[in-house]
Amino acid sequence: MYDSDGTARDQFVLSSEQTKGGRVRRVYVNAKLQRVLKQYRAHLQNHTATEPLFPTQLGTEFSANTMCQLFLDIYKSCGLRDASSHSGRRTFITRLAARGVGVRVLAALAGHQHISTTQRYIDVNDAQCAGAVELI
Repeated sequence: MYDSDGTARDQFVLSSEQTKGGRVRRVYVNAKLQRVLKQYRAHLQNHTATEPLFPTQLGTEFSANTMCQLFLDIYKSCGLRDASSHSGRRTFITRLAARGVGVRVLAALAGHQHISTTQRYIDVNDAQCAGAVELI
């Protein structure tokens, strides 16, 4: 997440071992998250590149299952009902689609090989349909 000088990166690469599909993935970091990471960096003491950025209580890295459970707990504490570990992905993709980002770009950001997979993530509501008709 950080360059050798401690600057938050604007993108990073996940190895095939770190991804669900077993493919190398590039992850882009927006300016707002870079600012938050810069602030977080100030709280890390003697952090090395091999240590987890967000350690568990035992100082180890989160497993995929533990991370999913953490998100479920966060959603629950925020009062979000029926939210799942995939809710953030769905919201991310849906909001970008609503702003006119093309499905091929969405697929690349989501790490999907097929745009049909990405299309299943995009939620549509009545307000979006009404707004689309107004574009004519």
